[in-house]
Amino acid sequence: MSYVPRLRTKYQKEVAPALMDQFQYKTVMQVPKITKICINQGVNGATQDKKLIEVSINEISAIAGQKAVSAKARKSVSNFKLREGMPVGVRVTLRGTQMYEFLDRLITVALPRVRDFKGVNDKSFDGRGNYTLGVTEQIIFPEIDIDKINKIQGMDITFVTTAPTDAEALALLKGMGMPFKK
Repeated sequence: MSYVPRLRTKYQKEVAPALMDQFQYKTVMQVPKITKICINQGVNGATQDKKLIEVSINEISAIAGQKAVSAKARKSVSNFKLREGMPVGVRVTLRGTQMYEFLDRLITVALPRVRDFKGVNDKSFDGRGNYTLGVTEQIIFPEIDIDKINKIQGMDITFVTTAPTDAEALALLKGMGMPFKK
């Protein structure tokens, strides 16, 4: 038997049936699910120092459990000394087993380590059922060694769902265990 993540089992056994009852879906295929998680990090000062991009790629790869890639600039901006094609950030997209594992670690380990944590904001939905969470410090993840950090960086974590409305996406993420503010 192959490995099945804990949150995938929870979704199939608890969350999906609860959402079927709550929103009166006719089939299981209508129940919203998380399709992917995108992690993005803009690297400040990457135009001057090329090593910052490599350090960020290694950090995000350790956090996500999957190789991250550098994000290139689309336009040239002379005021920022930025040319088209220069690396300005780091990104990774998680799907399947790695997505569920990352979500499990984020909810159970990383978010409780945030200073003065009272829950995540439930107003960060985009109107189409996707949720974006901003993290100010990468040191909340246990994969990052605090002694080897030379610069504290934040990141954006986007949860892409199949939910047509924000209310359905909120119910899905709450069911998965996301700690929203009360």
